[in-house]
Amino acid sequence: MTVLVIPEDPRKDHYILEPLFRRLFKNLGKPRAHVEICWDPSLGGVSEALKSKRIQEVIDLYDWSTSIFILCVDRDGVEGRRQSLDRIEYEFGQERTFVAACAWEEIETWALAGLDLPAKWSWADVRAEIHVKETYFDILAKQRGVADEPGGGRKTLGEEATRHIPKIRQRCREDFDALARRLKAVI
Repeated sequence: MTVLVIPEDPRKDHYILEPLFRRLFKNLGKPRAHVEICWDPSLGGVSEALKSKRIQEVIDLYDWSTSIFILCVDRDGVEGRRQSLDRIEYEFGQERTFVAACAWEEIETWALAGLDLPAKWSWADVRAEIHVKETYFDILAKQRGVADEPGGGRKTLGEEATRHIPKIRQRCREDFDALARRLKAVI
């Protein structure tokens, strides 16, 4: 089974998404799932990732070799983001397995959910923050001494976080756990 993860921007997100989905599929009983990140075409942002034309480009290139497509975007505090993803899922999910996920509020939240956070941070505050990347993730990367590593610490912290999939699912029920349950239903 080949899984293509389509990030809104793969340059940094791939450091979190690739190991996260590898481990998730392993936990879902599919340890041999081949997880790939979509680099070509690179969507270059959430506005492009929500355009049917851009998603069609990805489908045209990879439909023949892909079992599951997973589009991952940040919510970024936009109330109607899930409805936009529902529309895209309906449009592209009729003839293939295509699911779309909206990280609350940013992909980095999923990584933070699997990590031990500083004692003074409350998970409720992290979860409520729209600018998770700047307010929490980048600060944690600096505190841990990995901010200068690939992806601004995303490689190290992403790999570490993925060792705790149940914790991520428990802390991110509305987005990551919901996605995991949907994927379990289709595999």
